[in-house]
Amino acid sequence: MTRAFTFPGQGSQTPGMGKKLADAFVSARAVFEEVDDALGDHLSRLIFEGPEADLTLTQNAQPALMAVSVAVARTIENESGKPLAELGSFVAGHSLGEYSALAAAGSFSLADTARLLRLRGKAMQRAVPVGVGAMAALLGAEIAQAEEISKEASTGNETCAVANDNAPGQVVISGHKTAIERAAEIAKTKGIKRAMMLPVSAPFHCPLMAPAAREMEEALANVTLMPPRLPLIANVTARPVSDPATIARQLVEQVTGRVRWRETVETMPGLGVTTIVELGAGKVLTTMAKRIVKDVPGLSVETPEELEAFLKTL
Repeated sequence: MTRAFTFPGQGSQTPGMGKKLADAFVSARAVFEEVDDALGDHLSRLIFEGPEADLTLTQNAQPALMAVSVAVARTIENESGKPLAELGSFVAGHSLGEYSALAAAGSFSLADTARLLRLRGKAMQRAVPVGVGAMAALLGAEIAQAEEISKEASTGNETCAVANDNAPGQVVISGHKTAIERAAEIAKTKGIKRAMMLPVSAPFHCPLMAPAAREMEEALANVTLMPPRLPLIANVTARPVSDPATIARQLVEQVTGRVRWRETVETMPGLGVTTIVELGAGKVLTTMAKRIVKDVPGLSVETPEELEAFLKTL
């Protein structure tokens, strides 16, 4: 059995995530404590207790989701007695989940990952004034349709771009609010089932995030990035990568670039992957994977019960 471990992105957060695992396993508690120390605050309290509005803030949600994912990964290693590299062949993460994947694979230290994601969240929020940008999900749209709609909705001064190619029939667009609203109207004329505005605080993964990309480039230049113990299937290329310099460059490109998640998952069977295991909060990626590669089984691990079930498959 060849496994790919996947790591969820923003939107999967919910108060109480990871708490049962932290209550049950010392290895999980240690991760949350280390993240708290790295950030100099009690992020774990916010993760376990909320309030939801504060947890949803980008600067909190990003390191919080990473903490839960790495807590799951570390506990699997501790309980199985095997490193993740012996249990799987690849890692991949959705947007901020790439940082979780790289931390779990040993590229970044846990403390550096927490600080990078706190900075990334703040930088993405700073990049565009609140109310100027927006995102929308085009439900029922294929990627070619979404690209056509984005091109038609863009003007000389206003950007509309495909941000996430998540799964067949689920594409997210991002850009100036007026351009996104225009795209939603255009989508109605193209037979798209639904264009749904998303409750986000900034237009992620589009050219408007260029200031945040510059901040991340500077920050990544000042941390140690080791080759991952499992190759990363990168968001921006949907191809495996292990070279630290290339990974750093692609993490910068990822801020303004498209999350090619559908292609990332489609790539996995060709690389010999026979099972996809989502580590962290929720089951969003597991649900997507079932739509993308129907013949490849998937499972998610967050709770002690799910962890015990996964250990039995080893």
